[in-house]
Amino acid sequence: MEVMMETVFIAGSIKIKRLHPLFVERIANIVKKGMPVVVGDADGADASVQAELVAQSASNVTVFCMGEKPRNNLGDWPVHRVQSSAKPGTRAYFTAKDIEMAERAEFGLMLWDAASTGTLSNVFELLSQGKKSVVFVNREMKFLNVKQSDDILNLVSFMSEGARRTADRKIKLGEKVSRLAGFQPRMAL
Repeated sequence: MEVMMETVFIAGSIKIKRLHPLFVERIANIVKKGMPVVVGDADGADASVQAELVAQSASNVTVFCMGEKPRNNLGDWPVHRVQSSAKPGTRAYFTAKDIEMAERAEFGLMLWDAASTGTLSNVFELLSQGKKSVVFVNREMKFLNVKQSDDILNLVSFMSEGARRTADRKIKLGEKVSRLAGFQPRMAL
C-alpha cells in the first residue's frame, strides 16, 4: 500500500530575502521526508525558499505562477500556470495563485515579517479550508501553529498598529478576524 505524502505550501513575505536557520531546518525536514512542496515564483521569500530547496536537492516541487513563464524557477521544477480573470499585476490577480496553492496543500509553512498581507492572507486561506499553518514570525524568531481562529488572534498580535491598519485596508483584516472568531467587528485592529 502506497502512503500518500502531505503536500506543503511554503511561502513568505516578499521583503524577506534571507531565511533564518530555524526555517531552513524545517525545509530540510520536509525534503528529507520526501514531502511534495508547492511554492510561488515571486522574488523575496519565494526565491529564497526555492534556492534552499535547490541546496537541499529537493525534487518533489511544483512552482506556481501566473502567465506563461515563472519569474523564478531555480530548480527547473514542473510549473503550474494559474489562470485569473483579474487584471494582471493586481492583488486579485496574484491571489488566485495563492488560493490554488492552498487548495493543493494539506498544510502551510509560512515565513512572516509580521506585516505582509499576502502571507497573512495565505494563513487565512488555509485556515478557512480547515488546514493548519506553521508560521515563523521572523523578527521574533519563533514558530506559531495556526489551526483555529484563536491562533489568528495570537498571530496578529505581533503586528504593529501601522501594519494592522495597512492589513485592514488591503485585506479587511478586522472583518476576517471577526468572521473567524465568530464575533462582531468591534475590536480595533
